[in-house]
Amino acid sequence: MTAIATSPDTGLLPDSGLGGLYLRLICVPAIWGGTFVAGRIVSAQLPPATAAFARYVLASLALLAVLQFSQGLGVLRRITLRQLLGTLGLGATGILTYNLLFFSALSFLPAGRTALIVALNPVVTLLLAAALLGDRLPPSRWGGMALALLGVWVVVTHGDLGQLRQSLGRGELSMLGAVLAWAAYTLLGRRVLRDLSPLVATLLASLWGTLFLGVAALPEWPLVHWQAFTPAVGLSLLFLGVIGTAVAFVWYYEGITRLGAARTVIFNNLVPVFSVLFGWLMLGEPISASLLAGGALAVAGVFLVNRAGR
Repeated sequence: MTAIATSPDTGLLPDSGLGGLYLRLICVPAIWGGTFVAGRIVSAQLPPATAAFARYVLASLALLAVLQFSQGLGVLRRITLRQLLGTLGLGATGILTYNLLFFSALSFLPAGRTALIVALNPVVTLLLAAALLGDRLPPSRWGGMALALLGVWVVVTHGDLGQLRQSLGRGELSMLGAVLAWAAYTLLGRRVLRDLSPLVATLLASLWGTLFLGVAALPEWPLVHWQAFTPAVGLSLLFLGVIGTAVAFVWYYEGITRLGAARTVIFNNLVPVFSVLFGWLMLGEPISASLLAGGALAVAGVFLVNRAGR
Protein backbone atom coordinates (compact mmCIF):
# COMPACT_ATOMS: atom_id res chain seq x y z
CA MET A 1 0.00 0.00 0.00
CA THR A 2 2.95 2.34 0.36
CA ALA A 3 3.06 2.78 -3.40
CA ILE A 4 -0.49 4.07 -3.52
CA ALA A 5 -0.43 7.23 -5.07
CA THR A 6 0.70 10.53 -5.16
CA SER A 7 -1.59 11.88 -7.82
CA PRO A 8 -4.20 14.34 -6.55
CA ASP A 9 -6.42 13.42 -9.51
CA THR A 10 -6.93 9.76 -8.75
CA GLY A 11 -5.80 9.16 -5.22
CA LEU A 12 -4.80 5.70 -6.44
CA LEU A 13 -2.18 5.99 -9.17
CA PRO A 14 0.42 8.55 -10.19
CA ASP A 15 -0.54 10.61 -13.21
CA SER A 16 0.45 8.85 -16.41
CA GLY A 17 -1.19 11.18 -18.92
CA LEU A 18 -4.21 10.48 -21.09
CA GLY A 19 -2.85 7.10 -22.19
CA GLY A 20 -2.90 5.83 -18.62
CA LEU A 21 -6.30 7.43 -18.04
CA TYR A 22 -7.84 5.69 -21.05
CA LEU A 23 -6.33 2.38 -19.93
CA ARG A 24 -7.94 2.78 -16.52
CA LEU A 25 -11.26 3.71 -18.12
CA ILE A 26 -11.13 0.49 -20.17
CA CYS A 27 -10.39 -1.48 -17.00
CA VAL A 28 -13.42 0.07 -15.28
CA PRO A 29 -16.04 -1.63 -17.52
CA ALA A 30 -14.11 -4.91 -17.28
CA ILE A 31 -14.32 -4.66 -13.48
CA TRP A 32 -17.96 -3.64 -13.59
CA GLY A 33 -18.69 -6.46 -16.02
CA GLY A 34 -17.37 -8.77 -13.33
CA THR A 35 -19.62 -7.15 -10.73
CA PHE A 36 -22.69 -8.46 -12.56
CA VAL A 37 -21.38 -11.99 -12.20
CA ALA A 38 -20.45 -11.42 -8.55
CA GLY A 39 -23.80 -9.74 -7.94
CA ARG A 40 -25.62 -12.69 -9.49
CA ILE A 41 -23.84 -15.03 -7.05
CA VAL A 42 -24.64 -12.81 -4.06
CA SER A 43 -28.27 -12.12 -5.03
CA ALA A 44 -28.98 -15.86 -5.11
CA GLN A 45 -28.25 -16.01 -1.36
CA LEU A 46 -28.96 -12.56 0.10
CA PRO A 47 -31.87 -10.07 -0.25
CA PRO A 48 -31.09 -6.82 -2.12
CA ALA A 49 -30.59 -4.33 0.72
CA THR A 50 -28.51 -6.76 2.80
CA ALA A 51 -26.32 -7.62 -0.19
CA ALA A 52 -25.78 -3.95 -1.01
CA PHE A 53 -25.10 -3.06 2.63
CA ALA A 54 -22.44 -5.79 2.95
CA ARG A 55 -20.85 -4.57 -0.30
CA TYR A 56 -20.57 -0.98 0.91
CA VAL A 57 -19.31 -1.81 4.38
CA LEU A 58 -16.33 -3.42 2.65
CA ALA A 59 -16.09 -0.63 0.08
CA SER A 60 -16.08 2.10 2.73
CA LEU A 61 -13.35 0.35 4.73
CA ALA A 62 -11.23 -0.05 1.61
CA LEU A 63 -11.71 3.59 0.63
CA LEU A 64 -10.84 4.76 4.14
CA ALA A 65 -7.62 2.73 3.97
CA VAL A 66 -6.71 4.18 0.57
CA LEU A 67 -7.37 7.72 1.77
CA GLN A 68 -5.28 7.19 4.91
CA PHE A 69 -2.29 5.90 2.94
CA SER A 70 -2.54 8.47 0.13
CA GLN A 71 -3.73 11.79 1.56
CA GLY A 72 -4.45 11.13 5.22
CA LEU A 73 -7.86 11.11 6.90
CA GLY A 74 -7.25 14.69 8.05
CA VAL A 75 -8.50 15.96 4.68
CA LEU A 76 -12.02 15.06 5.80
CA ARG A 77 -11.88 17.86 8.38
CA ARG A 78 -11.91 20.38 5.53
CA ILE A 79 -15.23 19.15 4.10
CA THR A 80 -17.85 21.91 3.94
CA LEU A 81 -21.58 21.54 4.54
CA ARG A 82 -22.27 22.10 0.84
CA GLN A 83 -19.84 19.33 -0.11
CA LEU A 84 -21.35 17.04 2.50
CA LEU A 85 -24.84 17.61 1.11
CA GLY A 86 -23.56 17.03 -2.43
CA THR A 87 -22.10 13.66 -1.49
CA LEU A 88 -25.33 12.83 0.33
CA GLY A 89 -27.03 13.15 -3.05
CA LEU A 90 -24.41 10.84 -4.56
CA GLY A 91 -25.03 8.29 -1.83
CA ALA A 92 -28.79 8.45 -2.32
CA THR A 93 -28.65 8.01 -6.12
CA GLY A 94 -25.57 5.98 -7.08
CA ILE A 95 -25.26 3.92 -3.90
CA LEU A 96 -28.68 3.43 -2.27
CA THR A 97 -31.05 3.52 -5.26
CA TYR A 98 -28.74 2.01 -7.86
CA ASN A 99 -27.66 -0.93 -5.70
CA LEU A 100 -31.13 -1.83 -4.45
CA LEU A 101 -32.30 -1.99 -8.06
CA PHE A 102 -29.07 -3.67 -9.23
CA PHE A 103 -29.36 -6.60 -6.82
CA SER A 104 -33.11 -6.82 -7.36
CA ALA A 105 -32.61 -7.10 -11.13
CA LEU A 106 -29.94 -9.78 -10.72
CA SER A 107 -32.29 -11.90 -8.64
CA PHE A 108 -34.52 -12.19 -11.73
CA LEU A 109 -32.20 -11.94 -14.74
CA PRO A 110 -28.94 -13.53 -15.94
CA ALA A 111 -25.84 -11.40 -15.44
CA GLY A 112 -25.20 -10.86 -19.15
CA ARG A 113 -28.77 -9.84 -19.98
CA THR A 114 -28.89 -7.48 -17.00
CA ALA A 115 -25.63 -5.81 -17.94
CA LEU A 116 -26.70 -5.23 -21.54
CA ILE A 117 -29.45 -2.94 -20.27
CA VAL A 118 -26.63 -0.75 -18.94
CA ALA A 119 -26.02 0.28 -22.56
CA LEU A 120 -28.83 2.76 -21.94
CA ASN A 121 -26.62 4.64 -19.46
CA PRO A 122 -25.00 6.89 -22.10
CA VAL A 123 -28.36 7.60 -23.73
CA VAL A 124 -30.03 8.64 -20.49
CA THR A 125 -27.01 10.54 -19.17
CA LEU A 126 -26.39 12.49 -22.37
CA LEU A 127 -30.08 13.32 -22.76
CA LEU A 128 -30.29 14.57 -19.18
CA ALA A 129 -27.08 16.56 -19.66
CA ALA A 130 -28.56 18.18 -22.77
CA ALA A 131 -31.93 18.87 -21.17
CA LEU A 132 -30.78 20.03 -17.73
CA LEU A 133 -27.23 21.30 -18.23
CA GLY A 134 -27.36 22.62 -21.78
CA ASP A 135 -24.77 20.22 -23.24
CA ARG A 136 -24.72 20.30 -27.04
CA LEU A 137 -24.79 16.98 -28.87
CA PRO A 138 -23.54 16.66 -32.48
CA PRO A 139 -25.46 14.43 -34.92
CA SER A 140 -22.84 11.66 -34.78
CA ARG A 141 -23.27 11.43 -31.01
CA TRP A 142 -27.02 11.10 -31.47
CA GLY A 143 -26.25 8.23 -33.83
CA GLY A 144 -24.13 6.52 -31.19
CA MET A 145 -26.93 6.86 -28.66
CA ALA A 146 -29.40 5.41 -31.14
CA LEU A 147 -27.18 2.36 -31.63
CA ALA A 148 -27.00 1.82 -27.87
CA LEU A 149 -30.77 2.11 -27.58
CA LEU A 150 -31.30 -0.31 -30.43
CA GLY A 151 -28.89 -2.77 -28.84
CA VAL A 152 -30.83 -2.77 -25.57
CA TRP A 153 -34.08 -3.14 -27.47
CA VAL A 154 -32.73 -6.22 -29.25
CA VAL A 155 -31.55 -7.77 -25.98
CA VAL A 156 -34.67 -7.05 -23.94
CA THR A 157 -37.01 -8.43 -26.60
CA HIS A 158 -34.75 -11.40 -27.44
CA GLY A 159 -34.59 -10.09 -31.00
CA ASP A 160 -38.37 -9.73 -31.45
CA LEU A 161 -38.55 -5.92 -31.60
CA GLY A 162 -42.34 -5.87 -31.60
CA GLN A 163 -42.57 -7.50 -28.16
CA LEU A 164 -41.06 -4.75 -26.00
CA ARG A 165 -44.00 -4.32 -23.62
CA GLN A 166 -44.42 -8.05 -23.11
CA SER A 167 -40.69 -8.44 -22.49
CA LEU A 168 -40.47 -5.88 -19.67
CA GLY A 169 -40.67 -7.84 -16.43
CA ARG A 170 -39.68 -6.93 -12.89
CA GLY A 171 -36.00 -7.56 -13.56
CA GLU A 172 -35.88 -5.38 -16.68
CA LEU A 173 -37.80 -2.56 -14.98
CA SER A 174 -35.50 -2.70 -11.96
CA MET A 175 -32.44 -2.35 -14.17
CA LEU A 176 -34.01 0.51 -16.13
CA GLY A 177 -34.58 2.28 -12.81
CA ALA A 178 -30.94 1.63 -11.94
CA VAL A 179 -29.91 3.29 -15.22
CA LEU A 180 -31.83 6.43 -14.25
CA ALA A 181 -30.21 6.43 -10.82
CA TRP A 182 -26.74 6.07 -12.35
CA ALA A 183 -27.35 8.92 -14.79
CA ALA A 184 -28.34 11.18 -11.89
CA TYR A 185 -25.26 10.04 -9.97
CA THR A 186 -22.96 10.79 -12.91
CA LEU A 187 -24.30 14.28 -13.55
CA LEU A 188 -24.44 15.18 -9.86
CA GLY A 189 -20.89 13.94 -9.55
CA ARG A 190 -19.77 16.38 -12.22
CA ARG A 191 -20.83 19.25 -9.94
CA VAL A 192 -19.49 17.71 -6.74
CA LEU A 193 -16.07 17.07 -8.30
CA ARG A 194 -15.48 20.74 -8.97
CA ASP A 195 -13.89 21.06 -5.54
CA LEU A 196 -13.57 17.49 -4.23
CA SER A 197 -11.11 14.80 -5.32
CA PRO A 198 -12.57 11.61 -6.84
CA LEU A 199 -11.35 9.58 -3.86
CA VAL A 200 -12.91 11.82 -1.20
CA ALA A 201 -16.16 12.15 -3.16
CA THR A 202 -16.42 8.39 -3.60
CA LEU A 203 -15.63 7.74 0.05
CA LEU A 204 -18.24 10.19 1.35
CA ALA A 205 -20.85 8.87 -1.10
CA SER A 206 -20.08 5.33 0.07
CA LEU A 207 -20.38 6.29 3.74
CA TRP A 208 -23.74 7.95 3.12
CA GLY A 209 -24.86 4.98 1.02
CA THR A 210 -23.77 2.49 3.69
CA LEU A 211 -25.84 4.38 6.27
CA PHE A 212 -28.90 4.45 4.01
CA LEU A 213 -28.52 0.79 3.03
CA GLY A 214 -28.10 -0.27 6.66
CA VAL A 215 -31.45 1.29 7.48
CA ALA A 216 -33.05 -0.26 4.39
CA ALA A 217 -31.65 -3.70 5.30
CA LEU A 218 -33.03 -3.76 8.85
CA PRO A 219 -36.33 -5.46 7.91
CA GLU A 220 -34.40 -8.14 5.98
CA TRP A 221 -31.96 -9.14 8.73
CA PRO A 222 -34.32 -11.54 10.59
CA LEU A 223 -34.64 -13.47 7.33
CA VAL A 224 -30.91 -13.78 6.66
CA HIS A 225 -29.08 -16.92 7.81
CA TRP A 226 -25.32 -17.06 8.32
CA GLN A 227 -25.21 -20.14 6.11
CA ALA A 228 -25.92 -17.81 3.19
CA PHE A 229 -22.42 -16.35 3.53
CA THR A 230 -20.69 -19.12 1.61
CA PRO A 231 -17.06 -18.77 0.42
CA ALA A 232 -18.33 -17.84 -3.05
CA VAL A 233 -20.59 -15.14 -1.58
CA GLY A 234 -17.76 -13.82 0.61
CA LEU A 235 -15.33 -13.58 -2.32
CA SER A 236 -17.98 -11.98 -4.49
CA LEU A 237 -18.70 -9.35 -1.83
CA LEU A 238 -14.97 -8.60 -1.51
CA PHE A 239 -14.74 -8.14 -5.27
CA LEU A 240 -17.85 -5.95 -5.33
CA GLY A 241 -16.71 -3.82 -2.43
CA VAL A 242 -12.98 -3.43 -2.92
CA ILE A 243 -12.37 -3.74 -6.67
CA GLY A 244 -15.79 -2.90 -8.05
CA THR A 245 -16.14 0.16 -5.82
CA ALA A 246 -12.95 1.35 -4.15
CA VAL A 247 -10.90 1.07 -7.34
CA ALA A 248 -13.37 1.37 -10.21
CA PHE A 249 -15.46 4.26 -8.84
CA VAL A 250 -12.40 6.44 -8.24
CA TRP A 251 -11.09 5.78 -11.75
CA TYR A 252 -14.56 6.53 -13.16
CA TYR A 253 -14.70 9.84 -11.33
CA GLU A 254 -11.20 10.67 -12.51
CA GLY A 255 -12.50 10.30 -16.06
CA ILE A 256 -15.42 12.64 -15.34
CA THR A 257 -13.01 15.19 -13.88
CA ARG A 258 -10.53 15.13 -16.77
CA LEU A 259 -12.67 14.20 -19.79
CA GLY A 260 -16.20 15.24 -18.76
CA ALA A 261 -19.31 13.17 -18.02
CA ALA A 262 -20.33 12.76 -21.67
CA ARG A 263 -17.06 11.15 -22.79
CA THR A 264 -16.54 9.10 -19.64
CA VAL A 265 -19.97 7.52 -19.50
CA ILE A 266 -19.52 6.11 -23.02
CA PHE A 267 -17.02 3.61 -21.65
CA ASN A 268 -19.96 2.06 -19.78
CA ASN A 269 -21.04 0.60 -23.11
CA LEU A 270 -18.21 -1.90 -22.74
CA VAL A 271 -19.67 -3.23 -19.46
CA PRO A 272 -22.18 -5.53 -21.22
CA VAL A 273 -19.48 -6.98 -23.45
CA PHE A 274 -17.36 -8.01 -20.48
CA SER A 275 -20.38 -9.14 -18.48
CA VAL A 276 -21.68 -11.43 -21.21
CA LEU A 277 -18.20 -12.91 -21.63
CA PHE A 278 -17.71 -13.44 -17.87
CA GLY A 279 -21.25 -14.79 -17.45
CA TRP A 280 -20.56 -17.36 -20.15
CA LEU A 281 -17.14 -18.30 -18.76
CA MET A 282 -18.00 -18.36 -15.04
CA LEU A 283 -21.73 -19.08 -14.79
CA GLY A 284 -22.36 -21.00 -17.99
CA GLU A 285 -24.95 -18.49 -19.21
CA PRO A 286 -25.90 -19.06 -22.85
CA ILE A 287 -24.96 -16.51 -25.49
CA SER A 288 -27.84 -16.02 -27.91
CA ALA A 289 -27.86 -14.26 -31.24
CA SER A 290 -29.77 -11.35 -29.70
CA LEU A 291 -27.12 -10.95 -27.00
CA LEU A 292 -24.36 -10.91 -29.62
CA ALA A 293 -26.23 -8.43 -31.79
CA GLY A 294 -26.96 -6.14 -28.85
CA GLY A 295 -23.35 -6.28 -27.72
CA ALA A 296 -22.09 -5.45 -31.21
CA LEU A 297 -24.38 -2.43 -31.40
CA ALA A 298 -23.21 -1.24 -27.99
CA VAL A 299 -19.55 -1.44 -29.01
CA ALA A 300 -20.32 0.44 -32.22
CA GLY A 301 -21.95 3.14 -30.14
CA VAL A 302 -18.82 3.40 -27.95
CA PHE A 303 -16.56 4.15 -30.91
CA LEU A 304 -19.01 6.44 -32.68
CA VAL A 305 -19.70 8.64 -29.66
CA ASN A 306 -16.04 8.77 -28.61
CA ARG A 307 -15.03 9.77 -32.12
CA ALA A 308 -17.70 12.48 -32.08
CA GLY A 309 -16.40 13.82 -28.79
CA ARG A 310 -12.84 14.49 -30.03
